[in-house]
Amino acid sequence: MKRRDLITLLGGAAIWPLAVRAQQSAKQRRIGVLMNRAADSSEGQARVAAIQQRLQQLGWSDGQNLLVDVRWGAEDPDLERKGAAELAALAPDVVLTGGTLGVLAMVRESRTIPVVFAGVADPVGLGVVASLSHPGGNVTGFSSYEYSLSGKLLELLKQMMPGVKRAAIVRDPSAPQGIASFAVIQGMAASLGVQVSPVNIRDPAEIERACAAFAGSGDVGLVVPASGVATSHSGFIVKLAARYKLPAVYAFRDIVIDGGLVSYGPDWLDQYRRSADYVDRILRGEKPADLPVQAPTKYELVVNLKTAKALGLTVADSLVARADEVIE
Repeated sequence: MKRRDLITLLGGAAIWPLAVRAQQSAKQRRIGVLMNRAADSSEGQARVAAIQQRLQQLGWSDGQNLLVDVRWGAEDPDLERKGAAELAALAPDVVLTGGTLGVLAMVRESRTIPVVFAGVADPVGLGVVASLSHPGGNVTGFSSYEYSLSGKLLELLKQMMPGVKRAAIVRDPSAPQGIASFAVIQGMAASLGVQVSPVNIRDPAEIERACAAFAGSGDVGLVVPASGVATSHSGFIVKLAARYKLPAVYAFRDIVIDGGLVSYGPDWLDQYRRSADYVDRILRGEKPADLPVQAPTKYELVVNLKTAKALGLTVADSLVARADEVIE
């Protein structure tokens, strides 16, 4: 089964054709990256590497004609705000942000510095762009997914665990996407024969109480749609799912790499590469207001057979065959 390797950071300057170099300005440009992962996160490092690799392909070499400043927000509001303030103080030509907290933090810091976001669920609802087709300000980027994707996570749980009767939907009740995702899942639940209940995640203790309440029945699973709060507590959720023998479906590949059962969601590295394309276009003179917000074009299914075995689940061959990555 095909496995995707994490991209490693590229070092040194690439040798570019004379025609490409001739198009580049002699002036060294500066970009900021506000990544919604911790500095020691392998997924965060892979995303930054994907950005740098794509920029090199487009003629921008860090340390040569480009300076890249990275800050790590880790889906922590205080760290996101601090990182945004530090990047704004450097007066970069453009900032690339990951996730909702990052783009909101940058918008609060500046309405003039061009911002390209990745992984934001509802940029219009957040007020960071006027519309998807005509952003209209200093912000544009790539949305994370449509809310309908949350329904696919419940379908996937049913495929992984045909006998599931109840599902706990982990959500952030303070975030619009948490409410919208649950509404989509609730709308599909009856057709799948699954009763769904929201689990509001404000703190780890609340998550553990919910998992303990569902444990032991043998017909319950977890659905963890994409959200900043779910990401920040993902390691804890994976441990609880293992402890209480609860099959869980996630929206992020890296959670399954770290021991989760299965995930389905956008190919995040692809989204950051495409975001780097927008950074390149802005560096070459285009305006964020004229660059439409784009949706994901590539999705990936990742299955952890080791975790399935520990949970006593047999994964259908058809599901394994569809997977983009299988962890054994």
